[in-house]
Amino acid sequence: MSIRPRTPAPATPAPGKLALPELAEMKRRGEKIVMVTAYDASSGKLADAAGVDLILVGDSAAMVVLGHESSTVPVTMDEMLFMTRAVTRGARRPLVVGDLPFGSYQVSDEDAVRNAIRFVKEAGADVVKLEGAGPSLARVQAIVGAGIGVMGHLGLTPQSATVLGGFKTQGRTAEKAQQLLEDARALEAAGCFALVLEAVPAPVAERITAALSIPTIGIGAGSGCDGQVLVWHDLLGLHDGPTPRFVKQYADLKEEIRQALEAYAGEVRSGAFPAEQHTYAMPAEELPRFERA
Repeated sequence: MSIRPRTPAPATPAPGKLALPELAEMKRRGEKIVMVTAYDASSGKLADAAGVDLILVGDSAAMVVLGHESSTVPVTMDEMLFMTRAVTRGARRPLVVGDLPFGSYQVSDEDAVRNAIRFVKEAGADVVKLEGAGPSLARVQAIVGAGIGVMGHLGLTPQSATVLGGFKTQGRTAEKAQQLLEDARALEAAGCFALVLEAVPAPVAERITAALSIPTIGIGAGSGCDGQVLVWHDLLGLHDGPTPRFVKQYADLKEEIRQALEAYAGEVRSGAFPAEQHTYAMPAEELPRFERA
């Protein structure tokens, strides 16, 4: 058993780490905010090297990592903590956002605070995210009251997709758009430092963005938001099946990986791999001794 002491989660931002007030300054300056999801240390390190501002360890992992094809609901708190710990080992500068999974904050303020603390204390997350308004407003206030930053999420909220009638655009009528605006203002008043707007008509998202002093991060909400977020597997072309219309695929890594694996398998079967340069030699005087043994 190792007796090496466990490294505690940092109490203050790491050197060079983006701070929450800087996000508000970026909004004020009109500087776009870049967020991407990540689920492991290597992805976190790559996102950091690319200069992204925030990394969301999203419950989207349920669908793109854990194989739950049509819902984010099954992912557990322990699974989210496991992935967040990995990401924080790889990412240094970006703010890491832990996504509170379904069931981790809906029951009570106490549950919400307890699980938010777990994200920060056990997994090294900087802040957390939760979905919706209404009952979530009290959860935001409770978590912020415990000293942890909260990112809100309105529009298409995947944890409530069944209630919303599926993965559909939200706020398409004047009444529903007005409700989104009111909910956004309420989340800001409750203490959210930023707000994700998902699958919302661009004019609605633009008006919400103008009405708030906190940044908005869009995903399928047009270019009028203060920043954008995409799912790692979607933007890199790693995800099987159809993707939402708002996704821009910046690479086709799934095909590149498939080709690389096929090449590897072919060389193993043909004997071409490993070649001499991939093997270790034995001192010349030792080989005869070994062969005589």
